[in-house]
Amino acid sequence: MDSKKFFVKRFLMMFTGILFISICVGCYRLSGFGVDAFTCMNLGISGFLNMMFGTWQLIMNVVILIAVFFTVRKCIGVGTVVNMVCVGYGADFICWMAQDVFEIEMTLLLQISALVMGSLFAGLGVALYMEADMGIAPYDSVALIIEKVSGKKIPFQYARVISDVTCVVIGIAFCLTAGDDLWMIVGIGTVINACFNGPLIQFFRVHAAHPLLYGRQAGESVSFEIYQEKK
Repeated sequence: MDSKKFFVKRFLMMFTGILFISICVGCYRLSGFGVDAFTCMNLGISGFLNMMFGTWQLIMNVVILIAVFFTVRKCIGVGTVVNMVCVGYGADFICWMAQDVFEIEMTLLLQISALVMGSLFAGLGVALYMEADMGIAPYDSVALIIEKVSGKKIPFQYARVISDVTCVVIGIAFCLTAGDDLWMIVGIGTVINACFNGPLIQFFRVHAAHPLLYGRQAGESVSFEIYQEKK
């Protein structure tokens, strides 16, 4: 494939993946069944600090980015910046449109639909923009850091479960301390995301993102080597 066309394809995959992640976070919040692990932590802390969610998420991403710079620097790229800036505010925009502009009443059916959409978009979105290899979000690099530090004894999908569960615990602690409604950030959606998002990312990368980018057969063995420096 022509290098220019390949670059455009990677860029579109990166942008689409980040758009899906924004939709994912928005859907989780609208479902009322809990949000993804990283959002859970940031909603808990932002509520405790009485700060806008998008602003706190940006601050948290900058903090994690510093650790990424000194450990898995190759993960930093244009996709990192787009993710850091757009996901939090994109989710805020989706919730504002649904709740304030269109005033959609979230019936049980719509809540369940939003939960399912959020769960699928979470795995697919991360898989797309990680495979594009144009930089990934600081938080998505955390699992790669764990994998690297453990000498690959903890594979990516399980490292992701560890980081997600840790975020949920932190989010719950801050939410309870602030006296906020715990069930708006923690629920079945949070459990599903924390326990299954890592394996879903790996599944979608192998069966969707990798074949889409390279045209190879779905099911081909794919591993995350993004943190290794190119020789």
